[in-house]
Amino acid sequence: METLLQRQDTASRQAVALKAFARIAAAWGLPLREAAALADMSESTWKRARKPDYSGELTRDQMLRLSALIGLYKALELYFDEPVSRAWVRLANRGPEFDGLRPVDAMIAGGLPKILRVRTYLDALRGGA
Repeated sequence: METLLQRQDTASRQAVALKAFARIAAAWGLPLREAAALADMSESTWKRARKPDYSGELTRDQMLRLSALIGLYKALELYFDEPVSRAWVRLANRGPEFDGLRPVDAMIAGGLPKILRVRTYLDALRGGA
């Protein structure tokens, strides 16, 4: 049985993840539609979720997406200088994960598995693999 403390801890983690992703979406210059799709939410839910008083619960998939996107953002910030680190997700890419698509489009189309592969791809670039 979940205790009150566990529910509060989960709510706190979700609030932090949502706040971080809202800042990332802004830094990447993502329109509402793309940010919502990356988070696997409707546009109306994303509008509510990015506000500090959001009380909805995120699914496990949504939390995994946000976690992976936060890591992906950090990898970009470590690997590239601005403005490339901020624009990278919106630039067409001929890399093996993208087939000429923008990374954001590939991640939206491929869902969580693609987001995780892109994060692994960036970690490999950063690590020299």
